[in-house]
Order: sequence, then C-alpha cells, then structure tokens
Amino acid sequence: MNPTKRLADRGDPRDTALRRFMAIRRRTEDLVAPLSPEDQTVQSMPDASPTKWHRAHTTWFFETFLLLPNLPDYRAFHPQFGYLFNSYYEAVGPRHPRPQRGVLSRPGMAEIAAYRRHVDGAMAQLAGTLGEAEWRDLQPLIELGLNHEEQHQELILMDIKHAFSLNSLEPAYAPPRPLERREAAPMTFVAGPGGLASIGHDGAGFAFDNEGPRHRVWLSPFRLASRLVTCGEYLAFIAADGYCRPELWLSDGWTTVQREGWTAPLYWRCDDRAWGVFTLSGRRRLDEAEPVCHVSYYEADAYARWAGKRLPTEAEWEATAAEAAVTPAGNLMDRGIYHPMAAAPADGLTQMVGDAWEWTQSSYVAYPGFRPSADAVGEYNGKFMVNQMVLRGGAAVTPPGHVRLSYRNFFPAGARWPFAGIRLAEDA
Repeated sequence: MNPTKRLADRGDPRDTALRRFMAIRRRTEDLVAPLSPEDQTVQSMPDASPTKWHRAHTTWFFETFLLLPNLPDYRAFHPQFGYLFNSYYEAVGPRHPRPQRGVLSRPGMAEIAAYRRHVDGAMAQLAGTLGEAEWRDLQPLIELGLNHEEQHQELILMDIKHAFSLNSLEPAYAPPRPLERREAAPMTFVAGPGGLASIGHDGAGFAFDNEGPRHRVWLSPFRLASRLVTCGEYLAFIAADGYCRPELWLSDGWTTVQREGWTAPLYWRCDDRAWGVFTLSGRRRLDEAEPVCHVSYYEADAYARWAGKRLPTEAEWEATAAEAAVTPAGNLMDRGIYHPMAAAPADGLTQMVGDAWEWTQSSYVAYPGFRPSADAVGEYNGKFMVNQMVLRGGAAVTPPGHVRLSYRNFFPAGARWPFAGIRLAEDA
C-alpha cells in the first residue's frame, strides 16, 4: 500500500502536515498560471528574480534541507540545480550570481515543473517512511520551508509587477476586480500603551527566529494614526514640493532622490494633468482614497516630517496592535485584489494587517538574547541584520495566515518595489 495512503487511512498527523504542504505548493503554481514562459524568465533588476527561479529555489530548499539528509537513497534531481538555485546559503556552497538569474534560459518551464513534482513526491514518501517521532523532529524545518515558500509567493507578485511596469504594453497580471469606490475614513490618532510592554513572539505556533526572544521594552506616551496615509494626502506632499526640499529628507535619502530623480512613488505617472498608477491589473487612474504604496523608507520619513509627525517604532506598532487585539486578517493575497484599498469607516485602528506593509523607524537588528541556529538554516535571517529597516503588518500580496503581530519584515531604506506604505505616529 502507498505509504501516504496508510497515513490518511488512520488519520495520522503527518497526513495533515502533508496536506498543508501540498496546498501551499499548489498555491505557488496557481499564482504563476497567468504567466507565459517568457514572463517567467524576466529579471527586471538585480533585486528581483525571475518567476521560474522562485519556483525552483523554493523546491531546492526542501530537497537540500529535508530530502537529501533524511530520505534514504534520495538523489538530487539535477546535480547542477544546487548551484543554480541556492540563494545566499554560504554553508551549502557556491551559487549563481543573483544579478544574473535572468540569463538562465535553461532549465525551461517543463523541467522546473518536473523538478517540483519530483520533490513533492519525495516529500510524500518522506512522510510515509519516517516514524512519528522522526517526523515530529523535522516538523519545525518543514514549517520553515513552507513559510519560506509563502515569502516567495509574495516576491513572485512583487517582481513580476516591476517587470511588467517596464514594458510599454503595460500588461496586466490579473483582470481588474470591480470594487466599490469610497472616501477614506478620517484619520484620527489612537493612544498606544505607554510604559513597560512586552514584544516578540510568545512561543505559540510557528515564528521566524528574528521574531524572538520575547522581551520587555519601555514606551514613552505616543499615539498611532488610525489608518494608512492615502494617495490624496501624499499628493499634497508632492504639490508642496516635498521632493525638492532637502530639509525634509535624511541625508542619504536626499542623495538618493537626486541620483534617481524621484518625483513621486514608484508606479505613479502624470499624464494630461491626471495621475495614474500601474497595478497588477494594469494602469488605471489614481484613487486618492486608497493608501499610498511603493514608497521607500526615505519617502515615508520625509512625508511624516512634512506632516509634523513621525514614523512609529516597531515596538510601538506591535504593542498597540496587541492591546487592540488586532487579528491577522485584512486585504491580503486571498482576496485577489493585489492592491491596497481605501480604509472603511471604523472606530480605532484599521489596516494594521493587509493593504501595505508599514515602514517603522526601527533598524533591523537582533532582539536581546537572539541566537541564530548553528547550521545552514541559521543564515536565514541573522546575517541580514544591518542596513535594513523593519516593516510591519502585511500587504495585499501577502499570503493569508502568513503574518503575525510579531512578524518582522525588512528591506533597505531605498527599496520601493515592496508593497510598502505609511502609518504616522506622534508623541503624546
């Protein structure tokens, strides 16, 4: 009898885990289904990767860290794939240069699809081969691999949006969904929990290592904006010559503005005195009520300064969200909108999860007591704890169930291709 059939027949918890594995792997394939083979080979900038590379790299993770060490007689699908699809794991070995992933015309789509099927089948075999105790020991690593794949699902949409935006045909990834247009809810400021607060993952369920250890922080009195900054509010910043006033900008931000010629958020364009925005559903007229998105940390910080406010710290964000019992639900990937939506009228905090990641003024550094794993997987987060800023909350392209209130996303201060927006804060 097939080993996975035996698991299902007796309700083994390995069957539940395997079903989750297969569901997340299928979601990746569903996401790439609208893309042609040509679309999946494009690399529009060094920070982005071709879609087919994401598909292969997430497969390589399971092959490298789970199958090769734990499944007897397993052989790598292709001896060179370890070099082609390793991302940054120095302990595993050398790798193809990241900026040159777009030159990999081979392997083609059919071979990458076969690679994914091969590894998926081997993972099912692993579940049926190992004893329950052995499987339980591997479960944290399997869960890490699944959350890693969910991160790449978001990157697939981020990266193809950037690539499509550079095409004069302005292709659409997905058809537009009819949405009710509404005015943005008024922005108010909500008092946060000043004093001694605890932040970081509490140990229940999965979390990335950078979310812990849980620890205490002291918060001076502060308030958070009830919603994200809108496109209309950001237009006022542009109209006030915000991109031309060096006093509003951090030094490195001002240098970047001058070097890159920024005059508006990424994907905005003004034609015939009307602003438009490129989305995953193609270009359309800018909706002033929706949250501004695709701004760098530098732009978020300059806007906050111009508005007489500041950005929140990540501790302020998390402590306030926890006190308000914010649930990890909102305009996320499963809605199929793939773009921020205007905030609905509500009392208190809105848009804390979904729509757009929220820049904080916190540098991405280790929490007190943080220790990365000693093996290759320890390279997952800790090695990036320099020259990055923390974002919180999730975006319209974040998989459902992926984020938590303790989740720490991070990007360089000049990055604009993430779905990143602005929430203001002020001292109380």
